[in-house]
Amino acid sequence: MRYLHTMVRVRDLEANLRFFRDGLGLRETRRMENPQGRYTLVFLAADETPDAEIELTYNWPDAGGAIEDYGSARNFGHLAFRVDDIYATCAHLQAMGYTINRPPRDGHMAFVRSPDLVSVELLQDGHLPPREPWASMPNTGAW
Repeated sequence: MRYLHTMVRVRDLEANLRFFRDGLGLRETRRMENPQGRYTLVFLAADETPDAEIELTYNWPDAGGAIEDYGSARNFGHLAFRVDDIYATCAHLQAMGYTINRPPRDGHMAFVRSPDLVSVELLQDGHLPPREPWASMPNTGAW
């Protein structure tokens, strides 16, 4: 058996591409537009693990312009990525306007949420010593 991908439904495709592509550094591997089914699929992967993809599924608005509400997304656990420098990754995401919900106080683990509230766990490759401002930063919201 081989792992293929995880599908995440998104309300705003461009906002989620900004998060996953520009924020986390994933690259788009392929895209499928299906006008008859009224959806777009965008597959993203990290360069280090190109066969393990995230599939962003964007269901187009209905004829009245309504977009499906997926709730708080707490029914989905989280995605996890190993990073080379958790402090730099969190600082980059924070500079882009994303809230670091669980800061990397321990130099090893952090959580952030995508625009559609999908929890993303960031894990340091190895451990870094605790560093400010992260070491004393409180949790924010839920992840």
